[in-house]
Amino acid sequence: MSGMDVLPALLAFAFASSVTPGPNVIMVAASAANHGVRATLPHMLGITFGFPAMIVLVGLGLAGPFAMSPTLHLVLKWIGSAWLLWLAWKIARAGAPGEGTGKPPLGFLGAAAFQWVNPKAWMLALAAIPAFSRPGGDVLADTLMIAAAFLAVSLPALAVWAVVGRGAAYLLDSPARLRAFNVTMALLLVASIVLVFI
Repeated sequence: MSGMDVLPALLAFAFASSVTPGPNVIMVAASAANHGVRATLPHMLGITFGFPAMIVLVGLGLAGPFAMSPTLHLVLKWIGSAWLLWLAWKIARAGAPGEGTGKPPLGFLGAAAFQWVNPKAWMLALAAIPAFSRPGGDVLADTLMIAAAFLAVSLPALAVWAVVGRGAAYLLDSPARLRAFNVTMALLLVASIVLVFI
């Protein structure tokens, strides 16, 4: 399987996991609600560049173990997929995003550094690398492809939540609409996992 073969599934995975509720999007929504989308842009850019940088560093750290043990690669792929299925279940049952806190936007460097303490970011990085890299393949190329996919979809996904945060009263006033959004994102996340194993 080449990198181009997994690209559609990777992009679906990257978008679904970037746009679904988690610490990053909740903070972006809260910041946009309190300070506006323009003031939240540095925070969004910090996530956009900080998370792919984390993927590259985590991916290169896993290069040695993956090369030595294809079994480790497969085990991590299954564990990562199981965690993502659990996350999809949680997303489908999620409520509304958090309310604004009144704090100023985190900023570029703060948001980039936050990825290293964000549990969702760690789990996504640890799940994406074995899921979308090839055992015995070029680990650097695969890791860069995964990072590039997240770089491509992060800002549009975060922009959705910035707009939601700014206009939450209009967009999330219906429990049925919120439930439909969450279920759709959960199904997209599950579909991206299934495509990896086909």
